Amino acid sequence: MEAERYGRRIRAFRKLKRLQQAQLAKQIGMSTTILGRIERGEKMPSPEQLQKIATELQIDIKELKG
Repeated sequence: MEAERYGRRIRAFRKLKRLQQAQLAKQIGMSTTILGRIERGEKMPSPEQLQKIATELQIDIKELKG
C-alpha cells in the first residue's frame, strides 16, 4: 500500500538523521501521534505534510516517494 511505503521511507530517513519521532513532529508542527500513524502506514500524508517532512529532513520530496 502507498501509505506504508511513505511511512517506511519517512522513518528510515528520520533515523538516518538521528531524529526522534517527537523531535521531527515538533519541528514540522505535527503531533507525535499523527507522525507515528504516518510512519506505521495507517495514515496517508497530505502533499503539504510530505513537503514539510522532506524539507525538515533536507531531502527531495521525490526520495520519499521511492
